[in-house]
Amino acid sequence: MHSATIIITPISDYPPRTHLFPQKIQNSPPQFIAAAHPSRKMAFLGGLASKISAVGDHSGAGSQTLVEYMGKGGANVGDELVVLFTHLEYACKKIAALVASPLSSNLGKSSGAGAGSAERDKPKPLDIVANEIVLSSLKNSGKVAVMASEEDDAPVWLADDGPFVVVLDPLDGSRNIDASIPTGTIFGIYKKLEELDHLPIEEKALLNSLQSGTKLIASGYVLYSSATLLCASFGSGTHGFTLDHSTGDFILTHLDIKIPPRGQIYSVNDARYFDWPEGLRRYIDTVRQGKGKHPKKYSARYICSLVADFHGTLLYGGIAMNPRDHLRLVYEANPLSFLAEQAGGKGSDGKVRILSLQPVKLHQRLPLFLGSPDDIDELESYGDVQQKVNPGYDV
Repeated sequence: MHSATIIITPISDYPPRTHLFPQKIQNSPPQFIAAAHPSRKMAFLGGLASKISAVGDHSGAGSQTLVEYMGKGGANVGDELVVLFTHLEYACKKIAALVASPLSSNLGKSSGAGAGSAERDKPKPLDIVANEIVLSSLKNSGKVAVMASEEDDAPVWLADDGPFVVVLDPLDGSRNIDASIPTGTIFGIYKKLEELDHLPIEEKALLNSLQSGTKLIASGYVLYSSATLLCASFGSGTHGFTLDHSTGDFILTHLDIKIPPRGQIYSVNDARYFDWPEGLRRYIDTVRQGKGKHPKKYSARYICSLVADFHGTLLYGGIAMNPRDHLRLVYEANPLSFLAEQAGGKGSDGKVRILSLQPVKLHQRLPLFLGSPDDIDELESYGDVQQKVNPGYDV
């Protein structure tokens, strides 16, 4: 379901990767230059700057941009991945601007089928716009062989010499745009499987996109909310970078996030309670009465935006879940489970580790439970937590 629409120009009109990075994000390609020190960037805030810098700041957080962190002074991931991320973060800045624009909710929805120029001129749903923005940026990077998106029926082959494969949900929670509820972009990055290069394009594009989550080299999400935050892992911890709108840089604000071993919050659609299997009902009844392995009563916090629910869980602990066969293994479950594990948490389908599953279909769906390791272990111990009966409902 698409709830918001906006008019854009064709992908071919996006600026080429060779242009420099001007100040206006809306019409600018990625930047490659290191930014000034954050303390100077926030000088105009006066005493408030020190308070802002202190939030989530430890062991050097707040002193590096995302590009600087990825370099030799931080994760040292290699130049090719830095270039890819530079283009990816640029795309997410454009999406952030679109999400915050009044046009995102005020434009009319496209309707009916048509052909020719009239069809091309119709407004497009915002998640389709976001998908085209990311596609354009990844193509311009020259570093991506395949992009597989939740919005496309099949993967898109971009470059024979691209070393990476990108899978993504370009705008998760897009139907909440009209209510200004947080939304997000989810992505995972693999190395291209060179042993498949001899196959036809369609076949090697699909097989490259169906890699197991254990082969992820990086993943992340961007949360579009009161702040725009990019949370990423390169296989050595999970880190958060907040967009500084005055400079256009993502600044390291949450270094080496560690999810608490146990939380006191669960995020799930309680309206589905009577559709849940007996094991899941018993688990929720037990923890919210404070009769589980944690003596405190659990509270419910549910936003109905996967990125937002997971972000809160990552910081405060507990479980974010959807027990139905609803969320996609390739685009959502694998990238977020990678982040959870890198932060000391777990990702499960209610029975087994998400990253151990081998995708067999591009849009394969499954239940998803993400969160604190002790909470996930306790949930799994109840058995029968996957909701296989799905009567459906209209929103």
